[in-house]
Amino acid sequence: MGNWKTTIQVRDLADDQKLELVCRKCGRLTYIDRAIICAEVDRSQLYLDEIEVKASCKKRGCNGRMRLAMVRLKELSGFVGGLA
Repeated sequence: MGNWKTTIQVRDLADDQKLELVCRKCGRLTYIDRAIICAEVDRSQLYLDEIEVKASCKKRGCNGRMRLAMVRLKELSGFVGGLA
């Protein structure tokens, strides 16, 4: 059975949804979104696990495999209330 990466397609992502790519070799961190993924060729039909497999580090001389994670911006910024 798969995980969330095998059930979510690029087209399912919200316009403002960010994805985090971390290099397993050098630790380089980069952020992508649906527009970046689909910029060159229409990749909206691909599942996120397929995107992860194709991703490689762009740092000079590294070319390591990337780990994909979803950034949950709404959860982090959801609490704006304060103590009175």
